[in-house]
Amino acid sequence: MAEAAARRRGRGGGGAARRAERSAVVIETARFIQRKIPDFEILTAEALEIIEANAETVLEEIGVNFVDNPGALARWRDAGADVRGERVHIPRGLARQLCATAPSMFTQHARNPARNVEIGGRNLVLAPVYGPPFVRDVEGGRRYATIEDFRNFVKLGHMSKWLHHSGGTVCEPTDVAVNKRHLDMLLAHMTLSDKPFMGSVTEPSRAQDSVEMSEILFGGLNGRTAMTSLININSPLTFDSVMMGALEVYAAANQACIVSPFIVGGAMAPVSVAGTLTQVLAEVLAGVAYAQLVQPGAPVIMGAFVTSIDMNSGAPTFGTPEAAQITYGAGQLARRLGLPFRSAGSFCGSKLPDAQAAYETANSLNVGLLSGVNFMLHACGWLEGGLVSSYEKFVLDADQLGVLHKLAGGVPVDEDAQAMDALREVGPGGHFLGCAHTQAHFKDAFWRSDLLDYKPFETWDEEGARDSQILAAARVQKLLGDYQQPALDPAINEALADYVAKKKAAMPDAFV
Repeated sequence: MAEAAARRRGRGGGGAARRAERSAVVIETARFIQRKIPDFEILTAEALEIIEANAETVLEEIGVNFVDNPGALARWRDAGADVRGERVHIPRGLARQLCATAPSMFTQHARNPARNVEIGGRNLVLAPVYGPPFVRDVEGGRRYATIEDFRNFVKLGHMSKWLHHSGGTVCEPTDVAVNKRHLDMLLAHMTLSDKPFMGSVTEPSRAQDSVEMSEILFGGLNGRTAMTSLININSPLTFDSVMMGALEVYAAANQACIVSPFIVGGAMAPVSVAGTLTQVLAEVLAGVAYAQLVQPGAPVIMGAFVTSIDMNSGAPTFGTPEAAQITYGAGQLARRLGLPFRSAGSFCGSKLPDAQAAYETANSLNVGLLSGVNFMLHACGWLEGGLVSSYEKFVLDADQLGVLHKLAGGVPVDEDAQAMDALREVGPGGHFLGCAHTQAHFKDAFWRSDLLDYKPFETWDEEGARDSQILAAARVQKLLGDYQQPALDPAINEALADYVAKKKAAMPDAFV
């Protein structure tokens, strides 16, 4: 069989090309979600005004720290803030005034223009898990992630219909030096997928590498926004020089940043919902305002990564009602600021893609939809509180993202949707299976999973009584087996590879 395959690969000419064309797998990616349903608003107008006023008090009286960043302190001083050492006290209204220059919506460009996404407004863009150092699958169990795992996840993201975005650090490839791995990760996103992607933020020079590689990929950015990158705040109220240095690089290049507090309620913020929302808003106001000090008009997303803590073990918990309340409230605050909103995801604390994972993830995903999230990082693949990228959960979650698309479409009430002809045709005591309306719509009337099992018990039992994790493992293998790399100009591909090779050759390996 291997020899026959080799002979087939060795055949050239137009016949091989035609066969390849016929066997090409069609990669379908849904357009980003455009909500036709209302947002859920949990806070009253009075509550919002109290939180906004308290956030201004925090900025003015308590202040925020900009650590090891004299340039940031100088910018704030020039803008009218009271700078005392590394503590910046921002007068009431100044941060909000600065935030007003940030766009309420922007386009992130993909190398395939059909995959461009519009971030803001009534839109929801879905991106995969970000950051785990471990991966898990049914065959290998839990293990440290490698660059091969990273490439596999990029391929799975490219093949997933309901994902609009390739993401960023879909797992942390620990077999590549820390100071070099960002180059391999960027190269994977740029060459193995044609969806939009995220840049590196682990050091300002790596953000600059991301900009330079994007210049190669796009033949010059020319003001276009080609990356959205995650800038976490060291909550409470601290902005470190690494993240702010990356933000400075991206803002100056008109690349988007998600300014996102990293909140574990009870540890990094107060235990109350209103207190946490006050801190989140204060941190976002300071971070977004600083981006505008660097470059007025730079695209910025208001982030809110929020979870609670188990007071017995100290472990973070997910899918909880308090996190939902904060996410709903943060969405209202973001809309009042006129900023795109990032929050929610496939969050869970489970160690396996089991019932706990399903419950907690479903809670988190639906909160994201109803809270008005515009950019949802971690939309699929998250396991074990964000420590693990799971192959099986990646495809399980990615499949269920189709439900969000369906729900967001709302309920049509046009003449055809009213189905009065069907009601008249069938009448009392009949059935609708054969009526004209059903025949016209049965193919697309109901959303259907591409992964879950709908078969009768007997068929399911004969096929091995497979649970959802086993079904997902088979789905992973099918998607990776069907994967075909999207076309890229060979000259661009070569230029990117050459850039990475030269950069890596110029520095010694560093694993810390």
